[in-house]
Amino acid sequence: MSANTIRKAKKLVESGGVIRIEDDLFQIKSSSDPDKSYFVTGGSCECPGFKNFYKFHHGKGLKANCSHLEAVRLFKLDNNS
Repeated sequence: MSANTIRKAKKLVESGGVIRIEDDLFQIKSSSDPDKSYFVTGGSCECPGFKNFYKFHHGKGLKANCSHLEAVRLFKLDNNS
């Protein structure tokens, strides 16, 4: 995971951009467009970065990730859940 992904995720959490809707469903604000947000559930996000992850990293054995998924992970750590 890139330092840029972690930096964006921290900013999303610190700015209140992570909203828990249900136990495993979150709405995360877009880091590039304040009018957009994405839903994260389980290990999946509907953002273009997540959708295109395998296109750009195909065959490298990496698990798809994005700043929104990382923001949920940080949010859960901060909220002990």
